[in-house]
Parts: sequence; C-alpha cells; structure tokens
Amino acid sequence: MAAIDRSPSLEILVRGPEGFSLWNGPPFSNGEPGIKIEKVPCSNVNFSEDGSKLMVLKPDSVISINDCSSYKEIRSFQIPNLSAATLSPRGTFLQTFQKASTPQEKNVILWNTETGDPVYHQFQKNVTKATWPSIRFSSDEVVACRLATNEIQFFDAHDFSKGVVHRIRVPGLAAIELSKTPGSHVAAFVPESKGVPGSIQIFYCGKDSESQPIARRSFFRCSTVQLNWNRGSTGLLAVVQSDVDKTNQSYYGESKLNYLTTDGTYEGVVSLLMPAKATVFDKKCNPLLELGTGPYNTIRWNPKGKCFGNLPGDMAFWDYKEKKQLGTTKAEWSVTSEWSPDGRYFMTATTAPRLQVDNVIKIFHHNGSLYFKKMFDKLYQVDWKPESPERFAEIVDLIKSIDSLKVEKKNSQGQGSKSSQASTKTTTANPPAQKPAAYRPPHAKNSAAIQAELFGEAPKEAMSKNALRNKKKREKQRRKGY
Repeated sequence: MAAIDRSPSLEILVRGPEGFSLWNGPPFSNGEPGIKIEKVPCSNVNFSEDGSKLMVLKPDSVISINDCSSYKEIRSFQIPNLSAATLSPRGTFLQTFQKASTPQEKNVILWNTETGDPVYHQFQKNVTKATWPSIRFSSDEVVACRLATNEIQFFDAHDFSKGVVHRIRVPGLAAIELSKTPGSHVAAFVPESKGVPGSIQIFYCGKDSESQPIARRSFFRCSTVQLNWNRGSTGLLAVVQSDVDKTNQSYYGESKLNYLTTDGTYEGVVSLLMPAKATVFDKKCNPLLELGTGPYNTIRWNPKGKCFGNLPGDMAFWDYKEKKQLGTTKAEWSVTSEWSPDGRYFMTATTAPRLQVDNVIKIFHHNGSLYFKKMFDKLYQVDWKPESPERFAEIVDLIKSIDSLKVEKKNSQGQGSKSSQASTKTTTANPPAQKPAAYRPPHAKNSAAIQAELFGEAPKEAMSKNALRNKKKREKQRRKGY
C-alpha cells in the first residue's frame, strides 16, 4: 500500500493593481495554477511568519486579519492615519503606527488579534528600518523587546500590562536584532562617535543576567550595519558598511562581514570587495566551497539545507554537500527570489515599482530547469505562504547523479558521437594561425574581461576594423600633441 503524503500544499500570494489573489502552488495541473482566492482589493498584504494569519490592508485604513486555515476574516481594525502595520510571528498581535500630532499621543499600538483589544501603547516619532517594528518578538513569541534611548527594554510577552520588566543599558545604542529560534540573545549596534570605535555586542535576554555583553567586536569606519541571526541563536552575522573606503579599493564604500558566536569562543572578519566572491564557510569560518568571483548579488539557501542558488540574472544552483553544481539558468531583472517551503521550487519575480515593464513570475525546479512562467502588465508582490520545512519530506531527487542534472551548453552541430567530440576538441586545441592583433597598452589588456566579469557578459573577442582604425588615429593625434 502506498504511503500517504501528509505534506501541506504550497500556496502563492500574488498582488497587483487590482488587489491580491491566492494561487494553489506547484505542481500545477495542466501547467497552470489554480486560483484559491480571486482578486481582493488592498494596498498591502502579508502573512505572519508561521503562515497562520494573513494581514490585508484594505481601503479607508481598514486592516483585516484572516485565519489561513479557512481564509475567513477573524478581526478587522479601523486605524485612521495609518502609516505602518505588521503581525507578530505567530499572528497573536498586530502592531500599528499612526502619524502623531503631538508627542503626548501614543501612536504605536499593539493589538490582540483574537479579542481586538489594545494591550500596549507608546509614542514613537517616526518609522525607520532600524526602529520598525517597534516591539520585536522571538519566533515563538516568548520574548519581546524594543529599542529605546541608550537601552533595550524587555516585556512579558504574555502580559504587556506589566510594562517594562527589565532593561539592558547600552549607551549610544542605534539598532538591535533579537534572535528568533530561540529568543535567547539580542544583538546591539553602537556606531562610531567622536573618535570612539563602533561596536556590535551580544547580550543574554534573561531577566537575571548582568548587563554585560557575552561577545563584542569593535571597529572604525562604520555608519550602518545589517544583523542576521542563525537558526538556533548560536551565531550572528553582521555586515558593517561605511560610505567611504579610505583604501580606495571600492567606489561604493567599505564593507566587512563579521561573525560572532554567543559563547564568545569564535569571531571572524571577511572584507567584501568587487567583483563579488562567493564562498561557503563552516561555523568556524573555514571555507568549505569556493564558487569563484562573478556578478553575484544574492544567495538563497534551500530550506531543506542541501542546495542553494545565487541570483545576478544568471543563476547557478549548487549542492553544497557534494560540492557540485546542479544547473544554471537565467532570470533577468529579478527583484525578489525565494525557495518554496518544501525546497523543491525556486521562484523569482520582476515587480513594480522597481521595474515598470516586463513584470513576470518564474518558477524553477531545484536543479534550475524552468517549470512555470507568467507575464503581467503590473505586478507588485509575490510570496510563498510560509510553512515549516519540517512538515515536508526530503527531496529524493537531489540524490541523483549530478551528470543527469547538468545544463549543457548549446552546440549548433549537436552533441554528436564521442569520436566527433574528441576531434572537435583536437581542432579547438590547435586553431589555425591568425593575423597579429593590434597593439593594446598593458592597462587596457584586461579591461574587456573585467567588464564582462562584473556585468555577466561575454568578453568581445576583437575590435572591428573601423574601431581599430579610429583608435590608431586617436593614438597618432595624441603622439603629435593635438
């Protein structure tokens, strides 16, 4: 008797000018997705982190909270002058920000989505990437904290009426990041000021803990930082950036990747330069897999933990355990990209307002082969419905031989037999003699190759006759002093 697959079905949220729709995820019947929910007018829509709730921002500042098991509305909120809204990881709380007319007006409100009652109020001057959401939750909603002036404030996540239950004092504090699973630690960033170096510090979240960092790293030349915790809350990645690179190695400023552990036993630093170099490290910063340099700008880990893809338009899919490339493909002008919760599909999208034309959704198999493509006149948002990867079975197909997944290069004469391929290689290895190329100064010899490497293009083999003739004329004029 065949085993019953109890894995949840995949779902895709798609939002355009007329509102959002919900698709049944792959595999599709007849090559097209089924429509689970037709277009619902809205200005924004988001799932909670665990996929249990759906928040829909409707016209006239109405926020609708829906249960994702049936997609029925369980609560709605009328919030005038609404500027921002977000759900807690499990959808228990809705956090809203309203434009305040006076400092006495408490414009950040935390609502209980089941009862509709406000459970906490506070004043906040504005919303920035570092200060929103104002109250941060761990993934299990056991720990809650907020960034305040020179301190981190912690709350009882089950009873906000207690107010602030304990504080961690951090002078000059500019940004924080609470670990997710579990919410045992919090990272704090203090920027450089008046000759004092900036720093990243890790604190334990326990109420009885001392306000001393368990790990710390200091540095100069830092204006912004990106903090990212691993699953398990044992390590922190911090991308430290400055607007100016005093070494003149990069026009875009200086960037360094820092790694710290919560036990304070290890830390490491990697300088980030152009052209980008992709490397997979272990938890002790030892390189495991070198992917070389190229126009890389994104790496997405498969939730099943075996393969990943990078996305500069040209995509490469790797099995990092076997240290082999599964396949390559293209997804030009992609704005968003993400693996499906089951790890079998990779979805990219070109969306507005970043790009106003050629809006498209593409879905690829885990080896890089194209599965589905759909064009749109205007597309604003595309998301997988979140699901726990543990609810899905392992991808048996990934164990197959790498040779069966490799994407072959196009050959106008076909693959041919082994003897013909061998003769072709021999011919290529001994090409006929060519006329000597025009002289190029040493500094210009690698310019075409560098440009091709940066922009993902193939370097041009040779200049045209007219270009060579014009170049000689310019060089002759410079020698004559014109």
